[in-house]
Amino acid sequence: MADKKVIFLVEDDLFLSDMYRTKFDLSGYEMPHAEDGDSAVRMIKETKPDLVLLDIVLPKKSGFDVLKALKADQELSEIPVILLTNLSQKDDVDKGFKLGANDYIIKAHFTPAEVVAKVEKLLNKGE
Repeated sequence: MADKKVIFLVEDDLFLSDMYRTKFDLSGYEMPHAEDGDSAVRMIKETKPDLVLLDIVLPKKSGFDVLKALKADQELSEIPVILLTNLSQKDDVDKGFKLGANDYIIKAHFTPAEVVAKVEKLLNKGE
């Protein structure tokens, strides 16, 4: 079997982060994670994951700022990013796509299994 795909999770809610990490682990993925925007950028640089699941409302640096930093970094700009958030205002969604997000998932509307399915769909597009 090929190496496990690495999905990097940026989520400050420990309950949600444990829930997503358990689901992705059971689905055969590695899921390192960060709880704030500052450490997220540094850790994503070190990890070079296959995809980033990024919350927007975070301590220290917002998900939008993290997304900007990733897209501005030549080494990281090609990594697909899915915003995973409860911000559902059209302005937030538009801003996320404008900054380069590949998808926008509203946490309250998707189960962890559906999030895994969306991630797999995006990862398989490139193959």
